[in-house]
Amino acid sequence: MSIDKFLVEASHIMMFARSVGDDNPIYHDEEYAKGTGSGGIIAPPTFAQSSAQFDPDYFLRPKVGGEGWFGSGKEATGAKPSQESGGGGGGAAMGLHAEQHFEYHKPLKAGDVLTATSKPGNSWEKESKRAGKLKFSESVTEYRNQDGDLVITATGVGVQTERAVDS
Repeated sequence: MSIDKFLVEASHIMMFARSVGDDNPIYHDEEYAKGTGSGGIIAPPTFAQSSAQFDPDYFLRPKVGGEGWFGSGKEATGAKPSQESGGGGGGAAMGLHAEQHFEYHKPLKAGDVLTATSKPGNSWEKESKRAGKLKFSESVTEYRNQDGDLVITATGVGVQTERAVDS
């Protein structure tokens, strides 16, 4: 992911907090937030992940103009995932999101303007009885504020299975 600019707006923070069921006033009440150590409205812990919607190439972002995209649900709304067959299994290989870790260096505040850059992290393999070889890989995204300060480091782990697991 590469985001040129992601404005962190107080209204977006409030809506995000509501969507995850967190009614902590530090996410929506400016007067309350000023009286805390943060000095103002801050974003909930996983808020930075919403910056993906500012990336025009984000694969889960709906496309305009009738272009298919890989959405969620039983059937994707357009583009289909890779249907490559793994060796000996007869099923389609699957890519899965396995983990997400966030390291917070500074509070993410309303009014901050973030940039995000991603780079590959570690990769490793394991053997699975049901899905064959499992290939794990990390993607490390650094979020920096308008001053260039590192605010959040997010590490996502994906896994590619050799073959689909029959249910």
